[in-house]
Amino acid sequence: MFCRFSCVLLLVLLVQPAYAQRVEKPNTADSSRLRQHLLALIGTPQPRNYQHPASLAQAADYIRRELQAAGARSTDQPYAVQGQTYRNLIGSFGPETGPRLIIGAHYDVCGEQPGADDNGTGVAALLELARLLGQQPSLPYRIDLVAYTLEEPPFFRTQQMGSYVHAQALHTAGVPVRGMVALEMLGYYDDRKHSQRYPFGPLKFIFGSRGNYVTVAQKFGNGRFGRQFARQYKATAALPVKRFKAPAWLPGIDFSDHLNYWQFGFSAVLLTDTAFYRNQHYHQPTDTLNRLDMHRLGLAVDAVLATVLHL
Repeated sequence: MFCRFSCVLLLVLLVQPAYAQRVEKPNTADSSRLRQHLLALIGTPQPRNYQHPASLAQAADYIRRELQAAGARSTDQPYAVQGQTYRNLIGSFGPETGPRLIIGAHYDVCGEQPGADDNGTGVAALLELARLLGQQPSLPYRIDLVAYTLEEPPFFRTQQMGSYVHAQALHTAGVPVRGMVALEMLGYYDDRKHSQRYPFGPLKFIFGSRGNYVTVAQKFGNGRFGRQFARQYKATAALPVKRFKAPAWLPGIDFSDHLNYWQFGFSAVLLTDTAFYRNQHYHQPTDTLNRLDMHRLGLAVDAVLATVLHL
């Protein structure tokens, strides 16, 4: 009898900690899901750019389905360019009213290339973040996840950019915005020395020569949100993070969708692996899935979730 009781007690002691650990473990990004999203985005019949509207629409439909599956209140923001309709996809979480945080990534590519890092990784991160937000019992403020169209040339820096259309609509409607985060290329890392380049050479003595980190970049005078996000993201992330602030004219500091929120007076930051300053496959047919680090991409997503939950 004592032996039987001892065996049962031993079994309980062995199983209970493992069970408790599974229950209490916080939700984290799933690298297999990130890969699944990337495969869907790069697997369109033709590259997802404005010259192939069917493939761009296929990517948009996939994004909408994933936002809905995550529990988001999903809406499209269509607009016309040169006789063709293009769409931003919006997934909202948290309260219907009140100030909101915008987190966005563009889903189109530049030219005839797969765009795995640029910007498949940004969109994959956005969709995985949607899944994690959908698992939160409540949110203290509204978070809108936005997948933008037409970020790439020939529309870059024009009013036809999806992010310009979205930012302008918020401004026109007088929507209170806490801030904006652009997810732009988050999957390429290189631990070798001299793998990281900079727009200004001496910066390597400050930030290092290894391309093994994520950057939170913003312009001078970007406001309170930018400071808070950068500080919290660096404190939270399980991978190296560099906080970079520079004049708006520095090459690369505004090379994504956040620039349009700056135009309308919103505080916005860029979260990136530094794009062409590290990834030599930028805007090339060699920007492929096999060059990306799913584990570190997942860590970057985890830090975004932790940051927005604690701002």
